[in-house]
Amino acid sequence: MSPDKTNENEETDEDPKPYVAGEEPDALKQALDDQAALAEGYLANWKRAQADLENFKKKAEQEKEQLSTFSNALLVSSLLPTLDDLERAFNSLDSSLAGLTWVDGLKLIYRKLVSTLEGQGLSVIVTEGAAFDPKYHEAILHVPGDEGTVVGEMQKGYTFRDRVIRPALVKVGNGETEAVDEGSADGGPEGC
Repeated sequence: MSPDKTNENEETDEDPKPYVAGEEPDALKQALDDQAALAEGYLANWKRAQADLENFKKKAEQEKEQLSTFSNALLVSSLLPTLDDLERAFNSLDSSLAGLTWVDGLKLIYRKLVSTLEGQGLSVIVTEGAAFDPKYHEAILHVPGDEGTVVGEMQKGYTFRDRVIRPALVKVGNGETEAVDEGSADGGPEGC
């Protein structure tokens, strides 16, 4: 035989170390099981971290939206007294001034302001004839009329994006019938 062949035979004739029955395969299986459990733990931790990150992102976005809504509500609330003043001014305007251009211009500006605020989420609370609801109304007077029904409005109330920013100041019926007074008529303020 050639020397090359002998080396090959020697290498192939050598048997690997014999396994002791049941000892090493169990150890390998245990090591494999341990590594699989470790990998499952890492995967579970990773999934939990991913879920926590998604929850954090959602919560941060929600808080950002709430902060924006709160800031806008504060701004709109600070404009409400100005709207009230403009309404009172237009309602008490002398009829001789009603047709003047500058008065019409002011009314147009008022309507634009109201329209802009409504576009941002401001809405007037409906009061006349509605059932009294302490969430939306603040009772100032009890007067003759249907019990628990809003009979008159003293100051407008507003919601901003479905949240009350100012309740309406109202007169509520007390269940007594109205005494008819021919000399008095409550005309109320005119709208713009």
